[in-house]
Amino acid sequence: MRMLSLLPWPDWLALGWFFSVWVSYSWFTKTQGEKRNSLIAATNRYRGYWMQVATSRDPRVLDGIIAQNLSSTPAFFSSTTIIVIGGLFALLGSTDKATELVRDIPFAQRTSVLIFDLKVLVMISIFVFSFFRFSWSMRQYTFVALLIGSMPDPKEFEAGKYDRELFSQRAGRMLSMAAETFNDGLRGYYFAFAVIAWFFSPFAFALATAAVVMILYSREYRSDVLEVLG
Repeated sequence: MRMLSLLPWPDWLALGWFFSVWVSYSWFTKTQGEKRNSLIAATNRYRGYWMQVATSRDPRVLDGIIAQNLSSTPAFFSSTTIIVIGGLFALLGSTDKATELVRDIPFAQRTSVLIFDLKVLVMISIFVFSFFRFSWSMRQYTFVALLIGSMPDPKEFEAGKYDRELFSQRAGRMLSMAAETFNDGLRGYYFAFAVIAWFFSPFAFALATAAVVMILYSREYRSDVLEVLG
């Protein structure tokens, strides 16, 4: 009960709305992403095509280079996330000055130092989640490189010694899993921007959460890029 009394009920409602929307949208993309025409479904099809071509290519140096370049993006975000987390922890050490700065902003909600720290901790937890998703995506891309390197010679596929479809499907699925894991971490960045609005008011927080979902949905299901890939 004492924990519940730390935040006013509008803040609890906004926080509950935030996490419920995030979890619901993540569940929606995982369950409906492959069934509906989505960006992740379209790119996954191209990843499958790529692995099919890779089984007939010799040598596969080009495929290894592409896989390495793809893994550089989650590596960049992993290192960047660590810097962001360090900056947020440094902000906790100067909460008094940060609180005074927020109070000077017009229309910003006046809160205590304890509530301000709680909001910063929520942001830290989001970036920690994103870091784990980015780092796991990096490892999955190394598994993709391993699968590409273990593919037999194209002549052995043609001779029927190995199943070409099995190798391509396995490598394509691993490549899709790495991309989806990276997408989870990147989605955390989007929702972290919504938490910034919480420093102004719980209403702005709830509104920003809805706006983030609308932006994500439009890019994944209604974008021009999807039209081209589709």
